[in-house]
Amino acid sequence: MSAPSAQRPSAQPHTPKVTEREARQVAEEAREQDWRKPSFAKELFLGRFRLDLIHPHPLPAAEDVRRGEEFLARLRDFCETRIDGALIEREARIPDEVVNGLKELGALGMKIDVKYGGLGLTQVYYNRALALAGSASPAIGALLSAHQSIGVPQPLKIFGSQEQKDTFLPRLARTDISAFLLTEPDVGSDPARLATTAVRDGDDYVLDGVKLWTTNGVVADLLVVMARVPKSEGNKGGITAFVVEADAPGITVEHRNAFMGLRGLENGVTRFHQVRVPAANRIGPEGAGLKIALTTLNTGRLSLPAMCVGSGKWCLKIAREWSAVREQWGRPVARHEAVGAKISFIAATTFALEAVVDLASQMADEDRNDIRIEAALAKLYGSEMGCLMADELVQIRGGRGFETADSLAARGERAVPAEQMLRDMRINRIFEGSTEIMHLLIAREAVDAHLKVAGDIIDPDKPLSAKARAGANAAGFYAKWLPKLVAGPGQLPRTYGDFHPTGHADLSGHLRYVERASRKLARSTFYAMSRWQGRMETKQGFLGRIVDIGAELFAMSAACVRAEHLRVENDHGREAYQLADTFCRQSRIRIEELFTRLWSNTDDLDRKVVDGVLAGTYTWLEEGIVDPSGEGPWIADATPGPSARENVRRPIR
Repeated sequence: MSAPSAQRPSAQPHTPKVTEREARQVAEEAREQDWRKPSFAKELFLGRFRLDLIHPHPLPAAEDVRRGEEFLARLRDFCETRIDGALIEREARIPDEVVNGLKELGALGMKIDVKYGGLGLTQVYYNRALALAGSASPAIGALLSAHQSIGVPQPLKIFGSQEQKDTFLPRLARTDISAFLLTEPDVGSDPARLATTAVRDGDDYVLDGVKLWTTNGVVADLLVVMARVPKSEGNKGGITAFVVEADAPGITVEHRNAFMGLRGLENGVTRFHQVRVPAANRIGPEGAGLKIALTTLNTGRLSLPAMCVGSGKWCLKIAREWSAVREQWGRPVARHEAVGAKISFIAATTFALEAVVDLASQMADEDRNDIRIEAALAKLYGSEMGCLMADELVQIRGGRGFETADSLAARGERAVPAEQMLRDMRINRIFEGSTEIMHLLIAREAVDAHLKVAGDIIDPDKPLSAKARAGANAAGFYAKWLPKLVAGPGQLPRTYGDFHPTGHADLSGHLRYVERASRKLARSTFYAMSRWQGRMETKQGFLGRIVDIGAELFAMSAACVRAEHLRVENDHGREAYQLADTFCRQSRIRIEELFTRLWSNTDDLDRKVVDGVLAGTYTWLEEGIVDPSGEGPWIADATPGPSARENVRRPIR
């Protein structure tokens, strides 16, 4: 045990100082550069509505369906008989026997190949399992997702050596919980400032640093850790991924974090001090860590919107049951238009969000398309809409929505945890890339084609010769591309006629709208690039709206395709068409508002106000209050060194 932490220097966390340009360069080098497969969403942002890439709706293989449904049946029985969500909320901990039961069920190995002892489920059924488990307890959904979507199994599946797979995957499929460690006290979405180091020493690397918000970190057996390897002769260095045994000497879980929601989450602060990791545990080459993390998230991000689908289904169930029995002013509250509109929004949005997740997941399983944008859009859209649906449920429930389930039960009413759902859902707008970061990430991919042909023109560091070549390339590209944005099939009244079957709502008009709006979106993006050029990346408000329009168009497309699929399968087709029609009409109103706000907004005024706030111009506005915040630094000290705290790691056996 070292000296008390108070004796450490009281300073800001030790992180590399990098410029904005250097930070962008690190992120740019980590992203996948090429598009080797088609992408529906990428084409959508370019003004090309490729319905053929998603319609007819891709279908799973019969054997995948059989195995998936069998597991869902076992999982449902487990959730109904073994999981007490209220107990987890009260005690802020998932009971060990529940976790061990999930292990016995094989839930840790849902995405791990059967040859390593896993279940080998498809992405579609993995997501459905998460939605089911998350409805019983969101903390359990988070535990399983963090273990398999971003934890050790997925990067090993894609980038691991055969020896690593043989060593770790059987453990991860049945007994060992994993966690993903990237974030640090002063490093969130800006990995260029990553401070944890991994220094080569013979056949080992020696890790030093502190990781924050390590979901599953308190109970994990295996960790995937991102650390910076210094450059050396013959070695590239850079941010690198390692598999680390959680009980290795020098690792201390210093704190179990507590949050406004997901109270059963085993999330902590983990310190590494002179931790020796065999070089054989390095995943991929040095410097490939961020690329591994981003590639893992391409499909890993689908787990979060999948659980949002489960939340939407629960919100709809409670809204339906409650609104039918609660009477005000002589009629059930559902019959009052103000409440009915909220119920309609929840129902239509749940249908569309499930359509988005199932479509993207099936595309991931088929591996015919590049779904990096689709998965990111699903995460963005699911987290935003999921929060809205939970908020609307609380409003529908009124005072009972604000009251805890325990309090409701104590006074004799049904214990409906609506306020807990709202608290639990809120983190989704931050988890695995905040909404703001997702806007920038998706926007970067959406303008990739433009930057490939015209990027050198707006790059201040490029010589005139490079700008001249880029200008010539851009002229050729835009001469062919721009004329195609003027007119398209969305202007022909009979296009997409298959989506207007007799006796059903007309969805063909919505698809024609998507095609027209896609071209308008591409024209708006081109105009903005022409207007702002190199300053385009600073126009985050504009880029966010561009992405939000794309997300709505993707959701409209998925909803229509799913409705037609259900009609063909004789599976509630008429009702699906009605929900898709309602969703598309609601979505079109939001899209038109976003198009208006592209050019009519307060972005410039907002920047001036921010300048004033930071300069202290408005401190007089803060008078008349007391600040209940405690004392302490804004960001905890993360200076490398031995731990001075008790190890609160709690392995589950």
